[in-house]
Amino acid sequence: MSSYHEEQEQIENVKAWWKQYGNYVIWTLVIIMLAYGGWNLWRYYERKQAVEAGVLYRELETAVDAKDKAKVARIASDMESKFSGTPYAQMTALLAAKTLADAGDTAGAKAQLQWAASNAKDDEYKQLAKLRLAGVLLDEKAYDEALKMLDNPPAPYAALFADRRGDVLVAQSKVADARTAYKLALEKLDKQDSGMRQFVQFKLDALGA
Repeated sequence: MSSYHEEQEQIENVKAWWKQYGNYVIWTLVIIMLAYGGWNLWRYYERKQAVEAGVLYRELETAVDAKDKAKVARIASDMESKFSGTPYAQMTALLAAKTLADAGDTAGAKAQLQWAASNAKDDEYKQLAKLRLAGVLLDEKAYDEALKMLDNPPAPYAALFADRRGDVLVAQSKVADARTAYKLALEKLDKQDSGMRQFVQFKLDALGA
């Protein structure tokens, strides 16, 4: 008989607990299921975006090989507007910039580099875009903008940025500052990068004592 009463008491305790916390449990389960479903949906969207961006990037490569400047510009625009979150977008921006520059479209190349410098997900692409953009600004004699683009580079890119900074300072006839920049570039360059070191040393020597 006591066993029966114990079971009844347990049942009543469960009922009381469920009455107090049941809605909380149900809503917790609903939230977990929605979150899991949303995560799966996001993963599916990311995979779909990556596949479509990959197809568009292959179209870009074909347009580059054909030297079709108009198509390159159109594909780059589509990639940035539709697939900016994929790695293909930053790759497209740099490839399109080079193609447009080779075709004489400096403004188009500059726009692509500006986009990559601001939006690239991978730091390597972002810094490379800044470096190339500084070169475009140097050609345009926009020296202050070029120097600003070269400010505070991450350590792995310090040598390349210092070298480009030296080029800009030479163009400004700031020889002493340029010499300092080239010396910094030599200091930061890998000892095994003999080709780049010789190139920077040549520019440094050209400035005289």
